[in-house]
Amino acid sequence: MSRTAPSRRGLLFGTAAVSAGALLTACTSNESKQQEQPAGNTPAAADKPGEHVTIGFAGPQADHGWLNAINQNAKSRAAKYSDVTLEITEGSNDTAAQIGQVQTLINKKVDVLVILPADGKALTQVGLQAMRAGIPVVNLDRVFASPQAYRCWIGGDNYGMGLNAGTYIGEQLKDKPNAKVVELAGLDNLELTRQRTQGFDDALKNYPNITKVARQAADFTVESGQAKMAQLLQAQPAFDALWNHDDDQGVGALRAIAQAGRDDFLMVGGAGAKSAMDAIKAGTGVLKATVLYPPTMAASAIDLARALGQGKGVGGLAELEIPSSLTLYSAVVTKDNVDDYLPTGFN
Repeated sequence: MSRTAPSRRGLLFGTAAVSAGALLTACTSNESKQQEQPAGNTPAAADKPGEHVTIGFAGPQADHGWLNAINQNAKSRAAKYSDVTLEITEGSNDTAAQIGQVQTLINKKVDVLVILPADGKALTQVGLQAMRAGIPVVNLDRVFASPQAYRCWIGGDNYGMGLNAGTYIGEQLKDKPNAKVVELAGLDNLELTRQRTQGFDDALKNYPNITKVARQAADFTVESGQAKMAQLLQAQPAFDALWNHDDDQGVGALRAIAQAGRDDFLMVGGAGAKSAMDAIKAGTGVLKATVLYPPTMAASAIDLARALGQGKGVGGLAELEIPSSLTLYSAVVTKDNVDDYLPTGFN
């Protein structure tokens, strides 16, 4: 899961992807013959080969299922295009090391950079360096401190995750008097965690019969999820719903729930792990839904980078240029629609 949240500025981008190919038809149309061209003389980037583009990709260490899925989405998307070469760095959570990796890509004179910074603020200067060198930057998820450090930002909606999780739970419990919910959050020192909690709390305000009675913060790991969930279960002998911010830590939470023999509440997850979707589809446990933070955003970042490198626009929009920001929608995956989203589930 991304560790530093972007602001919620920019265009709210429709719906989460059914697949990496479907996420941004706005960037590389698979049905170009059936779509109108954008206004003006600049065509949308299409699947047919165009001018060759070398894309440099720099991300953090893939020490979490979501981050590994980010890398895989970028690689697989780039491999679709015969006119794209992907120069990918070895991921690092050390900001100095990642700055050095980006500078190496700048020195190689790649055409476009896609950067998911380990720390958005710390890498802002190297983003500015790339832009000043004439290399457009696609800032992926963790936003730089200055909009001058990137040409386009694309990422998830942390506030929207909480809002949609709270709304789903609210709708399930709206007819239950004095309903109680608990929250298993992520790292509290991260802005993204605070945004998710704020969205969740704001949604619950629309349901006066529901009270949030407890909250624990874990750290996006299986072990922390298990330990903190065990504490919640011990402290709260009865509640009606749980929102867990992250499906990786949710694996541990589900272990704690099974060990406690509890099945008297519904659970909503976060991010969109395949294990969570499999459990939702099976329908035999407490996990009934998960709210997406789609790693397919990395595939879309490659689409955007390719379009920038080829000087093309975005299919389906009238503007000649790609947008300056795209905020992805946090869809709620339930048993009713899980088959649509399973292809995007990450391990």
